[in-house]
Amino acid sequence: MQSLKAHLQQRFGAAVAETDHHDLWQRCTLTAALVGRTPSVVDDAAAKLTRYVESQFLQGVRVQRGLVSTEDAMGEILRGSGRVIN
Repeated sequence: MQSLKAHLQQRFGAAVAETDHHDLWQRCTLTAALVGRTPSVVDDAAAKLTRYVESQFLQGVRVQRGLVSTEDAMGEILRGSGRVIN
């Protein structure tokens, strides 16, 4: 998985972390984050990243995608910190 993580970081500029199934050698959960100026730029990059990952695991892989705006992400951070949001 280290090789895949490094490749996603170098090829797509993604921030990548192993987020689940750390103790299983046959299974791994990676989370990748991408940023861009517009939702369409991020969506295009995510589609390319997805195709690349799927091409590396011909026996099958499950990919889940989501899109979060900066406002939503910052709102979650502020709510988690207990700060008042106006």
